[in-house]
Amino acid sequence: MATFISHNPEETAALGEQWSRDARAGWVIGLSGDLGAGKTQLVKGFARGLGIVARIQSPTFALVNEYREGRLPLFHLDLYRLETPLQVIGAGLTEYFFNPQGVTVVEWCERWPGFTKNHGAKTTDREAATRITFFRRVLIEQTAEHQRRITYEDSSA
Repeated sequence: MATFISHNPEETAALGEQWSRDARAGWVIGLSGDLGAGKTQLVKGFARGLGIVARIQSPTFALVNEYREGRLPLFHLDLYRLETPLQVIGAGLTEYFFNPQGVTVVEWCERWPGFTKNHGAKTTDREAATRITFFRRVLIEQTAEHQRRITYEDSSA
């Protein structure tokens, strides 16, 4: 597990941009943290690093925003408004969890019980062929007015 201390939104975005340099199709990044913790700021930097110039917004009401103009497609999901796994399934979002054609970043990932601390997304036998190959679990915590502690851990299938 790694920890990064961000002192301002620009440092949070810069961390996302740094991560995007190594990004590969099939990656899934799960973000957890309180409202206003900096989840979308991290995604903005990640998108910038992929060469995406579109305005990045939290997809709280849209549930998913797709950005396809960068080095890799970016699928930005927000599960905040969904309270149960059945709602996530009913919204058709699970297709973004398993072998995405780009990178999937999921805000409020803890709302999908398949994302666990050590194993990315759990799969059924039927889904085994389309399993997540790389999962980064990220927790963003506000430690001061402008300071965030960002802890993250990677797992591979």
